[in-house]
Amino acid sequence: MIRTDPITLEVMRNAFQSVAEEMGAALIRTALSPNIKDRRDCSTGVYSASGDLVAQAEHIPLHLGLMPSVVKSTLELFPVANLKPGDAIITNDPYVSGSHLPDICIISPLFAEDRCMGILANLAHHVDIGGIAPGGMPTTSTEIFQEGLRIPPVRITRQGRVNEDLIALITTNVRTSREALGDIQAQLAANNVGQRRLKEIIAKYGREMTIHYMAELINYSERQMLARLTEMPTGVFTFEDYLEGDGLSEDLLTIKATATIGRQKIKVDFTGSSPQTKGSVNCTRAVTLACTFYALKSAIDPELPSTGGTFRPVEVITPKGSIVNPEFPAPVSNANINTAQRIADVVLGALAQCIPKKVPAASSGSMGLFTIGGLDPRTGQYYSYVETYGGGQGAVFNHDGMDGVHTNMTNTRNTPVEVIEIAYPLRVEKYGLVPNTDGPGQYRGGLGLTRELTVLDHAPTMTQGSDRLQLHPWGLQGGGPGGTVSSFIEKPDGSRELLPSKVTRMVDAGTRIALRTAGGGGYGDPKLRDPQKVRKDVEEGFIDIQRAQEQYGVVIDRDSGEVDQQATNELRRNNK
Repeated sequence: MIRTDPITLEVMRNAFQSVAEEMGAALIRTALSPNIKDRRDCSTGVYSASGDLVAQAEHIPLHLGLMPSVVKSTLELFPVANLKPGDAIITNDPYVSGSHLPDICIISPLFAEDRCMGILANLAHHVDIGGIAPGGMPTTSTEIFQEGLRIPPVRITRQGRVNEDLIALITTNVRTSREALGDIQAQLAANNVGQRRLKEIIAKYGREMTIHYMAELINYSERQMLARLTEMPTGVFTFEDYLEGDGLSEDLLTIKATATIGRQKIKVDFTGSSPQTKGSVNCTRAVTLACTFYALKSAIDPELPSTGGTFRPVEVITPKGSIVNPEFPAPVSNANINTAQRIADVVLGALAQCIPKKVPAASSGSMGLFTIGGLDPRTGQYYSYVETYGGGQGAVFNHDGMDGVHTNMTNTRNTPVEVIEIAYPLRVEKYGLVPNTDGPGQYRGGLGLTRELTVLDHAPTMTQGSDRLQLHPWGLQGGGPGGTVSSFIEKPDGSRELLPSKVTRMVDAGTRIALRTAGGGGYGDPKLRDPQKVRKDVEEGFIDIQRAQEQYGVVIDRDSGEVDQQATNELRRNNK
């Protein structure tokens, strides 16, 4: 019998973590599309032979949280006993994998002496997956069949031989065949790297010790979560927030979470959330689980190990047929973008009632999706540009929110301006922060982000998937709300048209598209903010002098740019 040694446990934890990290590095380096190689819209993980998460790279929280569901569901259809060395399974079916169709997952078992020792898996967002709009995330879809090609779990390699017929089927049914082929090959290569590295661990420590410490890491994570629960206030805490329509209607949709915290268990119940919708903001249970787990881990203890054991003490209730657990064939493509962020918001909002210093104010509330695609006039080939735009991060009790950054369920990078203009028939006119979108507070929320592009010599189809056009991201402890989304198009004739938060439409050549994301909520009374921090924000162009005075009670001399301390003191006294 192997006895668990704490030092060896930490060594093995880092060894498994390094496998996941190197898989991610290999995927990013070898991918073809900018969305993966530049934006890093992908995730990797190491799992036990039974499909329990052992380690994951620090990539996209949404991917990382739902991949365990993908692996478990796939192993139910392809039991390990029926797999062989060199097999790999591919899928993107949301009703199996839990994500949306552009997210393709590849799962590979690792065998040592004919015994399955673990599972390597990665998930990557492809720039097109077919469907009625480039990018595979139309806001106008009413059933999943309109959103693109569904791939059920199926072998893409069998005992080391690639299924070329399957790859041909996939690449023929997407607009960007070349990128799809290159990205699938990169995903297979990433799992191959993980297999080699895991074999090295097995060769060094032996099969039995490797299996033992995989299980012990999972058990250790559970013990750590239970220890954190004993430090939390017990009770029942409820919070609700809203989505601004489903892309087909502007009716508000409720997302409601009730967190019941006990000494040995947390139950998060989404009863009271809206029924599933006709539009594409329905969130599969796997995504809802990922959002819930993210919010709990980030607030309770971000240092908790990322394994399957961490959330054993967590029960999540998602009513069937609701927006957080829809029934087939409900469309789901925009749920990852918006509904996922709102689910994280409401769980954090509930936790703010019991651990307020560990929870930020609301961030921008959307991943800020923008896709555009059509025939590139330079090549005559289809292109699809996919990006999610960051926004303002919510402030916390002792720190400002970050500006123009991805928050909560997303963690991608931006596409460099040079890459956009080289790869696509688009010209970037502007890229920066949006002034005065901060949520005022003793610690202010982050600013939203803007990017403006001009369409060159063709008439493509664009999709914007966002939220917080009407309802501001909320502040905490007296902090004010963040600014809202404000996007528009400027037509070739110079006329402007405001864009709804969710839209799929064609645009003419020469159209200028201006995308602006929301800011983050503030934390604490704005009148308690250090006047010198307010002066610095004015100096940097983050807020104007009028906002400094009206929201923060700080008077800035227009000539010197310095704080008029006497006027500030008087203004703040009068505003008490």
